[in-house]
Amino acid sequence: MLRFCFLLIFLSSSVAADVAGRVRVIDGDTFDVAGVRVRVHGIDAPESKQTCETEQGAAWACGAWVTSRVAVLYDGKSTTCREVDRDRYDRVVARCEVAGRDVGQQLVSQGLAFAYRKYSMAYDLDEKGAAVNDQGLHASRVQKPAQYRATRAKGRIPPSRDYGIKGNITKNGRIYHVAGQRDYERTGINPAKGERWFCSQVEARRAGWRKARR
Repeated sequence: MLRFCFLLIFLSSSVAADVAGRVRVIDGDTFDVAGVRVRVHGIDAPESKQTCETEQGAAWACGAWVTSRVAVLYDGKSTTCREVDRDRYDRVVARCEVAGRDVGQQLVSQGLAFAYRKYSMAYDLDEKGAAVNDQGLHASRVQKPAQYRATRAKGRIPPSRDYGIKGNITKNGRIYHVAGQRDYERTGINPAKGERWFCSQVEARRAGWRKARR
């Protein structure tokens, strides 16, 4: 019986744990803490390269702005993060505190992130308060980060097993990527721009594309 209880305690402690240390900000909702990649639970911030629009319709780099603001708030500060889950990238999803304040709540209240209601309703009222007062991102036209990621993901999956080579057009010209190369997974194909899929490298080269160097 004692052995069984010990096993339960061991298993439960291995499922969730605290991560403590100084913060290195990766983006608006992701930190490195003591060498552990931590995704803040219950919030969703713009991606680093995401843009927003002002009321006048001018685009601005809201993702980079959020990252810089979060860095001012937390970079180098001591935090304790309590694990809630692990995501598909094997990041620790956690509730974090800095100087006794809930990081997720602070970011949502200041309009630097949105309540991620798909996973938690903890910050629902904080977001509504920020929206009413035009705090941070709420003063602009913003696409929800999840929608932005879904849009960016289009064109990344091959249309069939036979057409798996990505013919991408960049400022450096026509470049094709094959599975296993560094940028293959994140490269999306947009036919409207003249980009296309190829069934072989020979076909890609004949069409005027060159292979990516990495």
